[in-house]
Amino acid sequence: MPTTSSMHVSPDRRAYIVTGPTSGIGRTTALELSKHGTVVLVGRDAKKLDEVRREIEKKGRRAAVVVCDLSDIARVRRAAAEIIALQLPIVGLLNNAGIHQGGATKNALGWDMTFATNQLGPFALTEALLPHLPDGSNIVFVCSGVEDPERKPAVAAGYRGGRYISVEASARGEWKPGGSATPGGDAYATSKQCNLATAMVLARETPRVHVNAVEPGFNPGTSLAREASGSVRFVLKHILPLLAPFMKFWSNPKRAARVVTKVLINESGQTGVYFDDGGNPMLGSVLARDPKFQDRVVAETRALLSTISK
Repeated sequence: MPTTSSMHVSPDRRAYIVTGPTSGIGRTTALELSKHGTVVLVGRDAKKLDEVRREIEKKGRRAAVVVCDLSDIARVRRAAAEIIALQLPIVGLLNNAGIHQGGATKNALGWDMTFATNQLGPFALTEALLPHLPDGSNIVFVCSGVEDPERKPAVAAGYRGGRYISVEASARGEWKPGGSATPGGDAYATSKQCNLATAMVLARETPRVHVNAVEPGFNPGTSLAREASGSVRFVLKHILPLLAPFMKFWSNPKRAARVVTKVLINESGQTGVYFDDGGNPMLGSVLARDPKFQDRVVAETRALLSTISK
């Protein structure tokens, strides 16, 4: 376990990992974080990663690229080893990458692609990196209020909260009945509920680092639903941004990036906090706040991931 404290790493030498940094909140946050140190860009598309890296380097700042599909657990573990081999003083990890599919697809293991990308991959990456993070490091999970069945804007959008049965059931793409009218909504909401539960457990288990979650608000212009139908993508990209300023919880990548960056570079020691799009503490769903549920999610995630050879 590292003995160095992130507080003792000079600001110009600090490094931050950002998953999903090629568009939306991830890209904007990576650019913002580059003002504070080296940014390790982790994503699926090597060409797009290089574009972001070059954009950062044009500003006289530093970035490194690690290609990784978060739905591939073996590849996630190799990516963690690559990051460790860079021997950078990592003081922050942003688990931002995520997808919201309009129709269920499977990865090579037969796991639901949304759940694998949003929950299983980030979990595996975080656990692999944790022993190598100095004390005082910050870990942030980008979550979503759609996990809460009582959140009115999410309900109005067709979501019915997380539909968790078990991690194995989620990996199979199975959810509690009576769920979302939005295609892919149950997979997305459940994965985000598990993200939130994971953040709370890691905050309790590993007090030497600080683990928090952020609800970035409604960001209709991001590429989160890039795999949805053409009509849905058109509405998200061109119609909703026009209406968004009049909607509660409206945000945008720039605003969300400011909040996420503030949490990632915070040295106050706050941990186990769920922040809203304004950077204020908020509550997740009743279920996500239940320590027994949180512990169950983490235990079941670890059990499933332990079946995958390194």
